[in-house]
Amino acid sequence: MASLPMRLLEPYLRLTRKPLTATAERTEARLYTVKPAAEPPRGLLRKFRVEQRHVDGFSCYSVTSRNPGVAWASAVPSAVLYLHGGSYISPISAWHWRFIARLAAAGHRVEVPLYGLAPGYSHRDASPLLASVYRRLLEDCDPRDVAFVGDSAGGGLVLAFAQQLSEYALPQPRRLVLLSPWVDVAMENPELAAVEAVDPWLSRAGLRIAGRAWASGDDVADPRISPINGSLSGLPPTDLFVGTHDLPYPDVLRLESLMRTAGTPVSLHVADGGVHVYPLLPVPEGRAALRTILRLLRA
Repeated sequence: MASLPMRLLEPYLRLTRKPLTATAERTEARLYTVKPAAEPPRGLLRKFRVEQRHVDGFSCYSVTSRNPGVAWASAVPSAVLYLHGGSYISPISAWHWRFIARLAAAGHRVEVPLYGLAPGYSHRDASPLLASVYRRLLEDCDPRDVAFVGDSAGGGLVLAFAQQLSEYALPQPRRLVLLSPWVDVAMENPELAAVEAVDPWLSRAGLRIAGRAWASGDDVADPRISPINGSLSGLPPTDLFVGTHDLPYPDVLRLESLMRTAGTPVSLHVADGGVHVYPLLPVPEGRAALRTILRLLRA
């Protein structure tokens, strides 16, 4: 059963977030609204070393602890490549930066590329950028010391990029951690309807518009856009976090089954009554998930 804070959060999300993707028209309007990315919060800038650079014309941040004594055992991944969510049309938010701060506080170097958003950019622009970021990261880190982490659309993009690494002659990282990943942009799974009814945040009507904008004329079933349709073998150990009140839930269950069939080590973490990207939220389930994620990155 969901915690009281999680249950109290649902009405707020239903009033403030659900309308944003409730109709195709509203999402179309959002597509062409200029939405500046949230700057790193002042608290993060005070507590952490934040370096900004441009890679292939896109901003990329590197966030590390200012405390040289913050470090784990040598088996810990020393770097995290993190991709934020936002349906491929919304920029990084304060909630994402808070999550990044938690990772950096645990001693990880967090690389945060701000990939281009639809409709100005598409999936075709994302992979080359991520390849450049990862290649530069490997100049300092062994791939066995790197984890890829992403939430929502960022989780789908993490998986799609991992599937394309061989095309760039790049190695797989140590681990993938996917939070409510959007892995099937077509959203035609018949089981989605029942979950949509209890999800206080997401709606298929608007998300399909966002997904088509990200596809930019390509088939939304293309694995580069919907990685559930791509090869799921040869991937590193993967952890999936999702809630039962989270629209991607049925597709995440399907992804877990397909990964097991493909021989990829995969673990599923389900929060009863959990909403979309609950590990980023200030609720008991979110805090517990964060502890689990930090433990996994130490494994």
